[in-house]
Amino acid sequence: MTLYILEFLLAAAMLWFGANWIVTSASLIARKWGISELVIGLTVVAFGTSAPEFLVTLNAAFQGEEAISLSNVVGSNIFNLGFILGIMAMIKPLTSNKRIVYRDGMLLFLTTVAIYAVSFTGMMSRTFGAALVALLVGYLVYLGVRKESPGEDELDELPERAAQWYDYPLLLGGFLSIAVGGHFMVEAATGIALALGVSTWVIGVTVVAAGTSLPEMVTCLAASVKGKSNMMLGNLIGSDFFNFAGVLGLTALLRPLAVSNEAQSSLMVLVGMVALVLVMLRTGWRINRREGALLVLISLVRWYQDFTA
Repeated sequence: MTLYILEFLLAAAMLWFGANWIVTSASLIARKWGISELVIGLTVVAFGTSAPEFLVTLNAAFQGEEAISLSNVVGSNIFNLGFILGIMAMIKPLTSNKRIVYRDGMLLFLTTVAIYAVSFTGMMSRTFGAALVALLVGYLVYLGVRKESPGEDELDELPERAAQWYDYPLLLGGFLSIAVGGHFMVEAATGIALALGVSTWVIGVTVVAAGTSLPEMVTCLAASVKGKSNMMLGNLIGSDFFNFAGVLGLTALLRPLAVSNEAQSSLMVLVGMVALVLVMLRTGWRINRREGALLVLISLVRWYQDFTA
């Protein structure tokens, strides 16, 4: 059990460092070759911060651990809107706007509802995966036409220097770190689940989800310190949408995923949480400290129910 915990912590560190290396190195290289920050934000940064979820989800799918594969995506989204968003609001109330609520928020809500509805078929098929990927591509094209870029916080964090020779091996090292870390995390999660006598779904939707959400946590903490609540909200909602349309979509496209009753239960909770967050964002156009505490409490209760079920 101790070795599995140490392996999990090592995997989490590899995912965190790997994601940072990808975002920083790839962005600097892109700048060097004259690629706009809009394109960088829409592609490199968006993928870089979601790379841990993608590699863990894909790794689990091809290892036959479909429960971890799907639960990682669902759990990461719950973690983002529960723990991370809640804690950020407790530190400092967050302001919203119509774009975040009516465009990005509603897109995430409708996507979540669609995935919940498809879960009753018992399978996330290649066709559905292709539909999710097409939705993501359409959304990115729309943002590109409107000259909007997610990931501005990460771009602000880039060092003020030109790309150096070592950024190329660092980029490769980032992808390698995430690939190996993803394998270790799936292996450790399976071992922890067996040792605790709980299902791999429970470990995936809680512990693994928290581990793969480290890049979002760090990004949001940096944004909160700078008072960039709008950017932080956009990044969190955008990250959840990318997890579903990009991570889950690509995984299902490559390997169809079976959906268990546990998955349907967690998806139902996520639908309710997205709806609650949108209501909070719309009432007074802000999330206050009490509402943030409520989101954290809901997440803690959900974790408790998962482990004691």
